[in-house]
Amino acid sequence: MANTKDPIFRRLLVFAAPYKGRIFLSMFASMGVAASDGIIAKLVEPFIDRIVIAQDYELAKLVPLFAVALAIFKGASRYVQEYFISTAGQMAIQDIRNALFGRSMSLSMRYYTGTASGSLMSRILNDVNLMQSVLSNVVVSGIRETLTLFGLAGVAFYTDWRMAIMSFVVIPAAAVPATLIGKKIKKFSRQGQGAMGDLTMALEQAFSGIKVVKAFATEERENNKFVGQNQDYYRFIRKTIKYGALSSPVMEILTAIGIATVLWYGLNRVLQGEMTQGQLFSVLAAILLMYTPLKRLTKVNNTVQQALGGAERVFEILDEKPEIVEAENAICLSECRGDVCFDNVSFSYDSEPVIQHLSLKVSPGEVVALVGPSGAGKSTLAGLISRFYDPNVGRILIDGHDIRTLTKRSLHDNLALVDQETFLFNASISDNISYGSDSASEADIIAAAEKAFAHDFILEMPEGYQTLIGDRGVRLSGGQRQRLCIARAVLRNAPILLLDEATSALDTESEAMVQQALSNLMRDRTTFVIAHRLSTIKHADRILVLEQGVVIETGTHQQLMAIDGLYRRLHDMQFKETTSPCV
Repeated sequence: MANTKDPIFRRLLVFAAPYKGRIFLSMFASMGVAASDGIIAKLVEPFIDRIVIAQDYELAKLVPLFAVALAIFKGASRYVQEYFISTAGQMAIQDIRNALFGRSMSLSMRYYTGTASGSLMSRILNDVNLMQSVLSNVVVSGIRETLTLFGLAGVAFYTDWRMAIMSFVVIPAAAVPATLIGKKIKKFSRQGQGAMGDLTMALEQAFSGIKVVKAFATEERENNKFVGQNQDYYRFIRKTIKYGALSSPVMEILTAIGIATVLWYGLNRVLQGEMTQGQLFSVLAAILLMYTPLKRLTKVNNTVQQALGGAERVFEILDEKPEIVEAENAICLSECRGDVCFDNVSFSYDSEPVIQHLSLKVSPGEVVALVGPSGAGKSTLAGLISRFYDPNVGRILIDGHDIRTLTKRSLHDNLALVDQETFLFNASISDNISYGSDSASEADIIAAAEKAFAHDFILEMPEGYQTLIGDRGVRLSGGQRQRLCIARAVLRNAPILLLDEATSALDTESEAMVQQALSNLMRDRTTFVIAHRLSTIKHADRILVLEQGVVIETGTHQQLMAIDGLYRRLHDMQFKETTSPCV
């Protein structure tokens, strides 16, 4: 990739470089298009002098044939040019979108906690689509019109250099307003793409949270929010349109001035006998044809500036450095025993500490439960083991290896996570269970579902394991979604389990079944259980009680109940809640 300090357009060309063969072929064909316009302008001179004035009828008979042949040549050249430059542009844009998505996937969890998913979606879709115009349509027009401009200028200078010089006074005069207008368009285009990101975010949140919207009858509120953000987007786009529309009148006025000057000067030269009528009309034809690509190039510049505003937002993500990186000589963790050690680990998201000087050794096969009030750092511990974040101080070891020295793939191959947020993909039940276990057979998938007590309700679905469950599993109940996530972890068959409120969405009957499944699953595996319901962790080998990132109590359920500490108070509070009569 180009250096991040390089101009945006140069960085775009880096993505186009692999397709330079197509681009060069298109440029060669563009020379044919440009030559066609130059030939037309040059042939005006003999047409006027020999056919109109000298009345050479034999030559006049050849004009239709020559016109058809020239049209065929120009049409074929234009087709080759547009096809190859457009396909090169599309392939380059495909590479940019792939690189952008790949970089997004490599960024750390900390980045995602501070960046709205709607904004990322807008950059990958909308901003990249703007860039498409630069690498395809704009390049098509830019190359063709530039070569045509040079070709016609050559004809004009060859026929009468004095008149050609007068016509070129318009070009530097047009450069100043074109530059100023282009800067304005780039500025408002970037702001407009930011507004489009907000609009995309509103869409993503409204659709993904449609059940909440319906439940709270806030359809009108969401609609008003969307209308307001849509209006904000329009305000920026209106300014882009305003400056884009201004460029054409400016060029028309300057062009009229240039043509009037050339015509006045040329007529005087004809009257004085310094040039023929054919030469005058040939130069005028070349100049008139020359101003057309000049005006088109001004529009091309506007489009480029608009696209560069989106390109800057795209390269911001491509330039974002992943916080969690794999060590240069990372080792592969194979045949993991499940020995986990926290060595004086401290961590904070910003300035507020979440975990403070935690030292903990967990033996293979041990079940460790993490409890405490909200914000105590329980889920953060699971995130640190998964290396979603790296500790600010200390280290985490698995089988004696600092997890920062392991390959990411081998680390996560030995971890299985069931999160409190039950996320399922808009795919079949089978695909969701086997996610991350690509080599699993149908029998393996069914066995995992049986262990998670999901097999029976799956068979009741319209197409069994091939049933599509909708976005985020919207067609399933909370308990059913949770059991599919547990089946996914069962199939993973990893030596280290991370259960973050794994039974939180289950009803009493489902919880009893899944607890039995989890008990079987946890056997001979190192397991970290994060639980709000203390009744689900009574049989843990060890319970850690956290408060403000510090382990303040540790022991078995019986040991912790024997002391009048935080665990006892949390337990009594939950027991009181579960036994209180309804009022």
